Amino acid sequence: MPAVSRKGLQMPESPIRKLVPFAEIAYKANKTVYHLNIGQPDIKSPTKAMEAVAHHSLEILAYTRSEGSQEYREKIAAYYHKNNIPATANDIIVTTGGSEALLFAMGTIADTGDEIIIPEPFYANYNGFATASGVKIVPVISKIEDNFALPPISEFEKLITPKTKAILICNPGNPTGYLYSKEEIQKLAAIVKKHDLFLVSDEVYREFTYDGSKHYSILEEEGMEEYGIIIDSVSKRYSMCGARIGCLVSKNKMVIKTALKFAQARLSPPTFAQIASEAALDTPQSYFDEVIEEYEDRRNTLVKHLQNIPGVKVGVPKGAFYCIVELPVKNSDAFAQWLLEKFDVDGETIMVAPAAGFYSSPGVGLNQIRIAYVLNKKSLVRAVEILKIALKQYKD
Repeated sequence: MPAVSRKGLQMPESPIRKLVPFAEIAYKANKTVYHLNIGQPDIKSPTKAMEAVAHHSLEILAYTRSEGSQEYREKIAAYYHKNNIPATANDIIVTTGGSEALLFAMGTIADTGDEIIIPEPFYANYNGFATASGVKIVPVISKIEDNFALPPISEFEKLITPKTKAILICNPGNPTGYLYSKEEIQKLAAIVKKHDLFLVSDEVYREFTYDGSKHYSILEEEGMEEYGIIIDSVSKRYSMCGARIGCLVSKNKMVIKTALKFAQARLSPPTFAQIASEAALDTPQSYFDEVIEEYEDRRNTLVKHLQNIPGVKVGVPKGAFYCIVELPVKNSDAFAQWLLEKFDVDGETIMVAPAAGFYSSPGVGLNQIRIAYVLNKKSLVRAVEILKIALKQYKD
């Protein structure tokens, strides 16, 4: 029988989606499942975006330019200017989600066997993108005891080799919700300049910051024109995960020229999704103000109730809508499966994302989970009640 590729065998499963078959078992048993496992916002997508697709005037659903339509890229550039990021339409390549932007970035800056340093825990799919690109992830561990703050720069320096091509961060972070300060971004900018590396910043949660904090982009930092690459997406900003539209942004002309070749190879991003995403850029600030207020309220509710559970430790997020929770269990994979297969409280249970998949270091994060607070407050409180009861009953 023909064999599949070694690369395919090495592709990691999604820690977010691999438990779906067990959730299906729970559904068949007529259980209510509170989904804390996936970052699918329950906030309505902007009306302008939905109406733009519903009332389009296209007669032919044609290809667009490989880098995305000129009109859309100009509007994205205007959005960035409002956020202190000096990008032009020519600095932007529209992609099929932030995922494709990350794949284009890795393909552009790294060859097979090259290394990218990433603070962990990190977005689980970075592992998959690296495997697909033949890139080696070199982790530098951030700790829940430090609320997942940037590790000391000396720890990054220890890991830099001739194979190192970039440092990759997610800001604010998925899965930690950590928001890097301006000073931390400046430290990273200094080290990539010193060692002639790229700094890739996944900034898809830019709008979601709390406690009066403000996001500071790598391209706001002076002198980062040749070193900085932004990954962005409409998925979470406008609650438009299904649109699958993102972008890669860089002032480095060679990066854009090279990434464009990857874009040409897949022809073009989806037309209807670009129409919706372009219209979404006209969303008033009041939309974001309400969304951020809602998420901050949810965060406060979730953290307060989690902190009341004996033996539980929680990282307090400053952005995005996730937090890492350390549980008094040995293996959160087994615990998460047990929650769906064998446990319920009056016909209700929860689905969480085991956190080990958000690390690349073996054996790290085994007793942690990621919670996405994308449910309303009442549901979050109930979900934490269920978690508390489950931890009392569960035996490793």
